[in-house]
Amino acid sequence: MLLKDFYTVLHSKQVEGEFITEIRIHKDHRLYQGHFPGRPVTPGVVLMQLFKEEAERQFNCALELQKASNIKFMAVVDPNQGENFILQSNIQEENGSLKLKGIAQHNGCIALRINSIYKILP
Repeated sequence: MLLKDFYTVLHSKQVEGEFITEIRIHKDHRLYQGHFPGRPVTPGVVLMQLFKEEAERQFNCALELQKASNIKFMAVVDPNQGENFILQSNIQEENGSLKLKGIAQHNGCIALRINSIYKILP
């Protein structure tokens, strides 16, 4: 976990090739002291990291981001407006890489869409 104690996985399941994971963001994490005081916002790069960490957990391997495309930040994630977050990932393993198509939801709204490729590390 890149940001120690940033979130907790509440539950995770696989449905027809799609991974669905619900996490709880810890709204008192020190990250929010600087981003931004009095109006916390989860940084977009942290949202992207959540997908990587969840893929590592699901496939029990270390990954390195090779390419990210079609990244669309569609809503602000304010942990004071709700701590639970849903990650939906369609992940395909191919030639030593994982291809991920993901949607992150917060408070019933899509916060992020991402397509990414990760190299599986030895």
